[in-house]
Amino acid sequence: MGKQWVIDAVKGLRPEKVPWVPYVGVHGAYLIGKKAPEFLQSADLIYQAITKAVEEYQADGIPILFDLNVEAIAMGCEGKWTEENPQQVISHPLLHCTLDNIDEEIAKLPIPGPNDGRWPIIIEAGKRAKEALPDTALYGIFCGPLTLGAHMRGAKMFTDLVKNPEIAHKIMDLCAKVCAESARIYAEEIGADVIAITDPVASQISPKFFREFVTPACQGAIEAAKKAGKVSSFFICGDATKVMEEVCQVGTDGFAIDEQLCLNYIRDLALRYGVGFGGNLKLTLALSLGILDPREDAIVSLAAGGHIGFVFAPG
Repeated sequence: MGKQWVIDAVKGLRPEKVPWVPYVGVHGAYLIGKKAPEFLQSADLIYQAITKAVEEYQADGIPILFDLNVEAIAMGCEGKWTEENPQQVISHPLLHCTLDNIDEEIAKLPIPGPNDGRWPIIIEAGKRAKEALPDTALYGIFCGPLTLGAHMRGAKMFTDLVKNPEIAHKIMDLCAKVCAESARIYAEEIGADVIAITDPVASQISPKFFREFVTPACQGAIEAAKKAGKVSSFFICGDATKVMEEVCQVGTDGFAIDEQLCLNYIRDLALRYGVGFGGNLKLTLALSLGILDPREDAIVSLAAGGHIGFVFAPG
């Protein structure tokens, strides 16, 4: 498959062919007939799902894992398992902190490394996939700083941006260190080809707050990718129209969006900034609900995306 096509597209270049990257997360468990808890706690099953998905969908690139709770659980958040989804975060260690004790409480939280939480499982699966799929681009997807901050602080994370910016900055500084280490693990320990900062809730804040809080918190992860010679991407969800200029300027080689955004607009924006972009097969309307014909939706997305810097993927 086309690993180099993916790398070139993420960098905003014109690959030989538009690459296809299905974001297979716990759907991988379905492909091999397993439930999410068993799948997500087994290196062997994750590896089986990766190779099965690449074969089944003829993918040019594939995530090693798509689970944005790995870091939070390893840092002490409580989790709840369900059969068909990643572990749900159900507690927030910094929820009740004030300015008087935030430093003390942050100091108690670990920066998860390669031996913590489920990282050993992910590393083993990723290394095996890297060896078995030399021409498939592996995506190292990890929780972005604002989403991780929300895991740590709960909904207060968003009000803190306005009412308690000093607390918000301290939490984001912590999350920046965690993201940088996650990026390093994927880039250096595993050798993933695309390092993807995935911050779905960043679409919910203003451009001003994105620049003030999210952009600085991503720089360590971006630098870790560059140091390892890898390309980087910023994944965002929802209607992120108001912050897309900031996403283009965050410093990653490219970005990816979901089905709520107009791909024509996103294409023109990405071309203007010289970065790659990914989407926009409609995950809900076409792939899940079938309201739109998936084949027709794919044709529309491919036509809109064009040939420069475009990774065809679910939105």
